[in-house]
Amino acid sequence: MIRSDDTGKLVLRVALGVLILLHGIAKIGGGVGGIAGMLSNHGLPGALAYLVYVGEVLAPVLLIVGIYTRPAAWIVVINMLVAIWLVHMKELTALGKNGGWALELQGMFLFAAVAVALMGAGRFSVGGTGGRYN
Repeated sequence: MIRSDDTGKLVLRVALGVLILLHGIAKIGGGVGGIAGMLSNHGLPGALAYLVYVGEVLAPVLLIVGIYTRPAAWIVVINMLVAIWLVHMKELTALGKNGGWALELQGMFLFAAVAVALMGAGRFSVGGTGGRYN
């Protein structure tokens, strides 16, 4: 059996990047008006909604490619925390209809991003060295 921590890091960061990027692409087509409204309801400037493009388009592309991986993963972490805060706080302690945590998807994105931020990109990345930012 082949064992490679670098291959595992590749699979994790590419899967996370692609899945978050799909949410970002949907927002490019649909806009950020809903997010701006939620931010305004919490007393924050609606213009901050445009940062979702950083968290759901730019950062995932960096994760997929494997450049500035650690900062990109921390951006996804922040993005997920804000998404949970804005949209899902009522579900934080709830169970879904199948018995699992109601926020399974958001939790998986959040904790996968934390794992990538802590581990880095690995050898199979543009940075390729697993250095400070990769």
